[in-house]
Amino acid sequence: MKIVVQRVKNASVKVENEIVGKIDKGFLVLLGVTHNDTKEQADYLVKKLCKLRIFTDENEKMNLNLNDVNGQLLIVSQFTLYADCTQGNRPSFIEAAKPDTAKELYDYFCKECEKNQIHVEKGIFGAHMDVELVNDGPVTIVMEK
Repeated sequence: MKIVVQRVKNASVKVENEIVGKIDKGFLVLLGVTHNDTKEQADYLVKKLCKLRIFTDENEKMNLNLNDVNGQLLIVSQFTLYADCTQGNRPSFIEAAKPDTAKELYDYFCKECEKNQIHVEKGIFGAHMDVELVNDGPVTIVMEK
């Protein structure tokens, strides 16, 4: 399982020109799932994500987490995080999990984040989405388990 975390001032996701998820200050999270990923791996990443201290404190140090700043999460499924571009110019997505497996872990990941008293917005799994964000910093972090 792989996540790309972007600290944002705001972010939204649209499907067919309709906003389906929108947050203010928080993290836009792109979530990719591969074949052998488990709920235990999701639990690990949820814990790391929800405790990730990348908001600045009064001393301009990255020291605050989502709960400290009343931050929100916008979580978007992203199978392309498992693109393999080592051969040719057209990526292979063979390492991405099948949709039914990926959706189950995506939904689980989102629910587990909510258990940390964090407001969670989502994209629509499998849909073509337009994602807009104002990256704050910019700060972008990749985590994998």
